Amino acid sequence: MKLEVLISTMHQSDISLAENMNIKSDAIIINQCDKDDYYEKETDSGCIRMISVNDRGLSKSRNLAINNSDSDICVIADDDLKYHDGYKDIILKAYKKYPDADIIAFDVPSTNKERPTSSLKEGRVDFLHSMKIASFQITFKRKSIVDNNIRFNELFGAGSKYTCGEENILLTEAVKKGLKIYFVNEDSAIVDHNESTWFNGFDERLFRTKGAMFYEMNNKLAYLLILQFAIRKYYLYKNEMKFGEALRMMFEGMEEYKKETNK
Repeated sequence: MKLEVLISTMHQSDISLAENMNIKSDAIIINQCDKDDYYEKETDSGCIRMISVNDRGLSKSRNLAINNSDSDICVIADDDLKYHDGYKDIILKAYKKYPDADIIAFDVPSTNKERPTSSLKEGRVDFLHSMKIASFQITFKRKSIVDNNIRFNELFGAGSKYTCGEENILLTEAVKKGLKIYFVNEDSAIVDHNESTWFNGFDERLFRTKGAMFYEMNNKLAYLLILQFAIRKYYLYKNEMKFGEALRMMFEGMEEYKKETNK
């Protein structure tokens, strides 16, 4: 199986990012900047392609990478990841172990102990547990995603009105369409979480985004999903926001999204 890393980044002048990330396979770099351009280079371990576009939005970047990939297995990546030397073998071995998997998420530890990434029990992942998976943990069979017309929702993600949640929406859509998601307890990379391009604490924008996200994920369960988030994360935001205010902002975000999308 052919594997390709899909990297979303901005304002790159060359493909040195691939070396910094320890890419040892084919890769597509989507470089959002102020020009449209294309460059590729064959390396000892694979072909690195960089598509530069005068555009913005993380989900747009990821979708462009999916559309331009020609691989069997796609690996979602941000530019703050560094892959382990054997990541390609780890990922391909997992797809051999779980041949029915359409999507497999892996452990990607964080350098910041205050922003740990999720590690789940190895095996099949259900709807609720899929909400704990970050985008940079996700790999998938491209055919499964393309044939089911699944893409990242471009209203969500860094650079969009709703600043996060694009991976949760994608995984929920995959579950609804019968795709099989697995989690494998092996590290494929490490993520540098010392800075964030979108997380500024539990502020009004985050809560409004969560309300919109939960409604897009499942409009029938949106109220329940909002309530569980408010309760489960209270210990994290209690010094910044009252419980009732958090609920109100999520409900307002949900209603605003409903009007915008006529859903």
